[in-house]
Amino acid sequence: MTSGVVGSIADEHPRPSLSARLNDYFWSDATRRVQTVLGLIWLLDGGLQFQSFMYSRGFVQMIASGAQGQPGWLHDSIFWGARMANGDIGVWNTLFALTQVLLGLGMLYRPLVRPALGASLLWVLIVWWFGEAFGMLFMDMAQPLTGAPGGVFMYGLIALLAWPNGRPGGLFGTRGAKTMWCALWIVMAWLWLLAPSSGANATKSMLTSVPSGIHPLDSLQSSLATAAGGHGLIIALVLAAVSAAIGIAVAAEWRPRAFLWAAIVLNVIYWVIPQGLGGIFAGGATDPNAGPLFVLLACGMFPLFARTTGGSTRPSAEGAS
Repeated sequence: MTSGVVGSIADEHPRPSLSARLNDYFWSDATRRVQTVLGLIWLLDGGLQFQSFMYSRGFVQMIASGAQGQPGWLHDSIFWGARMANGDIGVWNTLFALTQVLLGLGMLYRPLVRPALGASLLWVLIVWWFGEAFGMLFMDMAQPLTGAPGGVFMYGLIALLAWPNGRPGGLFGTRGAKTMWCALWIVMAWLWLLAPSSGANATKSMLTSVPSGIHPLDSLQSSLATAAGGHGLIIALVLAAVSAAIGIAVAAEWRPRAFLWAAIVLNVIYWVIPQGLGGIFAGGATDPNAGPLFVLLACGMFPLFARTTGGSTRPSAEGAS
């Protein structure tokens, strides 16, 4: 009799399938999905850091090259970091790689999400400083097509947006997240108007600056670069206007979901063509570049704008600050 009762209860409450449990653990809501994808990207970065090139003097020289043309304080600090890494590149690079792997694993393991996101903010500052020279912002060489303001900077914004505090916008809050998004895209618009991005042949140069390592894609980059020759100013003005519109429309809640999709499409194009898929297949890449991070940030913004039954959007009341 007892076994029959137990059997009937088990039939009424069957054990969830493995796919259902995995979905619940890694993909249960919008914030958790962003955390999971961010963790996977950190794991990718850690894997890329284990490449043989990263254990060579070429990697140290790549770090040191970011010091050229920088303000004195930044120039000296980057050279100091390069000299320290050069002392025992094998040990230091392994530590770099393991740090990123641990950050990724921490974000995938629910009990460690918060400390992993917090630790990533410190690591982002270190890498953005010494590895990316603050995205070249201090020497007016930051170019949106090639990944400005720096892929690693985007990791920090996403970590703050996906912070597990139970409200939309994470540590930013709803209003803060919209302000962050607007400021980011206004900066992108401003970068388009600077000389390195708006010169007659600026777009042509940017389209061929990051080889993808995939012959058909490299050929496409070359063809588009030839077509863009001499038209850099027009292209810059158009994309500056598009960038400003994406930032302002989302912050003003004017068709925000449509403009978030526009941001995703634009950054997929940036990533595939001028960023050459981050140069991952060419060797020597330390991360997938900024394109995928902009896409992930846009995905993290969608929960701020809940759909209504009529297909329009309304701001989420939860998390308003």
